Amino acid sequence: MTIRNPILAGFNPDPSIVRIGDDYYIATSTFEWFPGVQIHHSRDLVHWRLLTRPLCRASQLNMLGDPDSCGIWRRASRTPTGCSGSFTPT
Repeated sequence: MTIRNPILAGFNPDPSIVRIGDDYYIATSTFEWFPGVQIHHSRDLVHWRLLTRPLCRASQLNMLGDPDSCGIWRRASRTPTGCSGSFTPT
């Protein structure tokens, strides 16, 4: 199987990948964009789906008055939490 780069198309900077069993998770930065941080899931490193954007309430991401590039950067997490509830990878 050939994997093409980038594995996530579009604007997905600072990818941080974690493997948990047979599952892969990537968290990416969103900087000044709302909702903040994106977490994707894959089983084969080729096909990815967006799972959640954990910073999805304005109260979590108030950056009024902050200069450019003073936004949100991702960090890897073993148990990412989304707005519609949390999930624990199995």
